[in-house]
Amino acid sequence: MMQKKIVICDDDEGILDMLVLALESDEYLIIPEQNSLNLYSLIEQEKPDLLLLDLWMPVLSGDQVLRSLRSNLQTQSLPVVVMSASTDGPTIAANAGATDYIAKPFDLDQLNDKVNQVLQSGLVK
Repeated sequence: MMQKKIVICDDDEGILDMLVLALESDEYLIIPEQNSLNLYSLIEQEKPDLLLLDLWMPVLSGDQVLRSLRSNLQTQSLPVVVMSASTDGPTIAANAGATDYIAKPFDLDQLNDKVNQVLQSGLVK
């Protein structure tokens, strides 16, 4: 079976490391990225099956990234799960075109379930 590629973008290195450890498996190849500015070229290069995207990042925020991805034909159907500790995170994520949303801090089982769910359904909003 082919491994699914998941790109994770979060400016917090601790969270990034934890997510890589939590999700890396025979099923998933995890590609971490701390700088949201590198995301477009990384996605073009790696063609991931899923993007886990932090909402609040310096320079280029998650919702800005997401809007750009949704307006690009190459990436508009990429499933994107937005992560945020913000109370208005779900609204911002939905308005930017997120496939799904998970609140921080999250339970790793919950995260795993969400990732599996999105990848299996192949859903994109």
